[in-house]
This record gives sequence, structure tokens and C-alpha cells, in this order.
Amino acid sequence: MRLILAAVAAAIATPAIAITAAAQEAPAPPEPGLELLYRSVVTLGEVIPVGETPRGMRRIIPITGGTFEGPDMRGEILPMGWDWQLDRSDGCSDIVADYFLRTDDGVIINVVNTGTLCMPVPGEAPPPPVRTSPAFEAPLGEYQWLTRGAFVGTLGFDPAVSEPHVVITVYRAN
Repeated sequence: MRLILAAVAAAIATPAIAITAAAQEAPAPPEPGLELLYRSVVTLGEVIPVGETPRGMRRIIPITGGTFEGPDMRGEILPMGWDWQLDRSDGCSDIVADYFLRTDDGVIINVVNTGTLCMPVPGEAPPPPVRTSPAFEAPLGEYQWLTRGAFVGTLGFDPAVSEPHVVITVYRAN
């Protein structure tokens, strides 16, 4: 029995030793950089108040459409998404937007984009810029690489757009 246990222990330890040795020999990965994936103008519907919850004040903002364009993909934002917002006690709002892109070649991609929006407080330093963490679910095929990447978004506005909207620019970490 001891012989069997020793053999099992050796079998388990050998791959771990090999992985550790290989990791020590491998060069450090390069620092990540960001490359533009796309810039989008997302149009918004009228705010739907949900009300006070145990976690804070909730509201829904319908996503009514829009467009997106980048170096390798472009298309429209389908009018069937929402931004689910929660006002926190510290004056910031957690945002979770769930919506769909349709590329110009007809592929539907789900986006769930999360972040925190903090409004300026008079007399205090300006809040940090809004950064978001978009995650994609794309069908197998040309855009499935979106499901394997890391992405960072920025949230802003375009004064040239007259209807309620946000501008979301998404970058891929390389």
C-alpha cells in the first residue's frame, strides 16, 4: 500500500515541478496596452424609477438604439437593452448595462457593461473618469475572440448628439 501511495504522490508532484520549472524559465509577460475596439453612441429612453430597495435607490434606463464603429467591427445597437442603476449611499451609482450589438455583417453580440459613476461634489476634487468593464458573448465564428479578451470602456457624452445618449468607447487589452 505504501508503494502505491508513493507512486501516486510522485505522479501528482511531477507535473507541478515541471510547471514550476517552466514558469521560472519563461520571460515575464509584457505590460498590457490598450487598442481601440470601437466607439459607440448609445441612445437612451426615459428613466423608469424602480424605487428604494434594501441596497439603495434603483432605476432602469432603456437602451433604444445607436451605432458603434471601430477599426475591425461596426454596426448598430439594437433597441432592446437596459441600464440597471443603483444609487449608493456614498453618492455614486453602480451601473450594469445589458444590450446587443448587430455587426454590419449580421452577427448579434451580447454586451454586459458594468461600472461606477460618481457625480462631482462642489468644493471637492473631481471624481475619477468613468471606467467600465464590458464582457461580450458572441456566437462561435468570426467574433468569438470577444469572449476570451479583457476590455476597458470609457463613458462620456457627445454635445453634438441632441437626444439622450451616452458615448461608450471600448478598448481591448493586448
